[in-house]
This record gives sequence, C-alpha cells and structure tokens, in this order.
Amino acid sequence: MPFSDHSERLREAGLRVTQPRLALLEAVGALPHADTESLIGAVRRDLPAVSHQAVYDSLHALTAAGLVRRIQPLGSVARYEARVGDNHHHVVCRSCGAIADVDCAVGEMPCLTASDASGFAIDEAEVIYWGTCADCSSPTTGADRSTRPTTTRS
Repeated sequence: MPFSDHSERLREAGLRVTQPRLALLEAVGALPHADTESLIGAVRRDLPAVSHQAVYDSLHALTAAGLVRRIQPLGSVARYEARVGDNHHHVVCRSCGAIADVDCAVGEMPCLTASDASGFAIDEAEVIYWGTCADCSSPTTGADRSTRPTTTRS
C-alpha cells in the first residue's frame, strides 16, 4: 500500500502522520506476523535513526487505533499484522513457530456466538490453532529441526 494511502488511514484514525508510523505500516504489511525486532530492522532500512522507543510507541498507537493487530501466541513474543477487522484466527507450528492466518471454520464468524456470553456483547474472538506445519511434519525436512531457525510465514 502506498504511503499516501497509509497517510489517509492515519488521519482517519485520528493519528498524526509521522515517518516512523508510515514506515511501520509499510513494514507490518510486508512482514505479516513479524516481531518487534524484525519490524525495527525493517523500519531502520528506510529511517536509520529511528529509535526503539519510537517504534514501540508507534506500534502501541497503531494497535490502539485498530490499524495493526497484535497477537501473542503462548510462549512467543508479540507479533503484529496488518490484517484487521475480519476476525480471522491463526495456526502456529509447535516445532518451528511458523504462524499462518486461518479464516473462521464455518459460516460467517460463528466463533462470535458463545454458548454463554455472560452478558458480554462479543465483537472479537482470538482463536489459535496449534499443530505442526507441513515443513516440520515432512519426514525429509522435519527430521533435523534443531538446526533450523524459527521462522514466521503468512
């Protein structure tokens, strides 16, 4: 998405348009499910002098405004994605940590209908499926997982 579109999205969300926010929106879009350190590295390719704090502050503002979604699977650092507002879920590989998007299993957002909502008006469900990705479950590639780096795929 061009920076001009990101600028408009920031304005519509009531946020100031800043270079770190623009670069971060671009990085989150290009690196789905990336952790903060990966995003800092991507932003610094365009803005070498940007501080860690500026990236953390921007991530917080973008997440609070609903422009970026933060997920944190059990045992993982926080990860960020640009796919927001559609109530999708995630699948995480127990072996290598790969993360992929998963749409609701059946129908239109059935996970938002709880058996007992306890008086809550539910507007989002955070579902994480756990398993082993195709690469790790393959007998030829999954055999030597100890030397393979943790990766994140979308």
